[in-house]
Amino acid sequence: MTDEQNFASASVPRHLVRGVVGFGALIGAIALLPVFGMFALLLAPVGLLALRGCPTCWAIGLIQTISRGRLQRSCVDGRCRLTGAEHVGLGHGTRAPDRVVTAVGGDVRRASHSGDGAVM
Repeated sequence: MTDEQNFASASVPRHLVRGVVGFGALIGAIALLPVFGMFALLLAPVGLLALRGCPTCWAIGLIQTISRGRLQRSCVDGRCRLTGAEHVGLGHGTRAPDRVVTAVGGDVRRASHSGDGAVM
């Protein structure tokens, strides 16, 4: 999978509907096999299409849909930085974004909100 692939949907409810349709069709294809015979397997491609290829692709898309706009990754000269979105408001029900998350050689650190410079 390349960095440019995106399995996210426009919204979480839309993605969940795709999951219900996809998993429902796959389960139906197997469950209805004794009743409808081989014709029940026609539901399998519908399920795979709704899941955009596979259940794992759907799960990755769910995570991308939930995190869309909250985190941004940028890599320069082999160093990748994960920063919080700057447009997140500080009103009711929101939290201040993390300042910087740096991942170098598998070491992931997150700057704390406390302002003391401590790394969690």
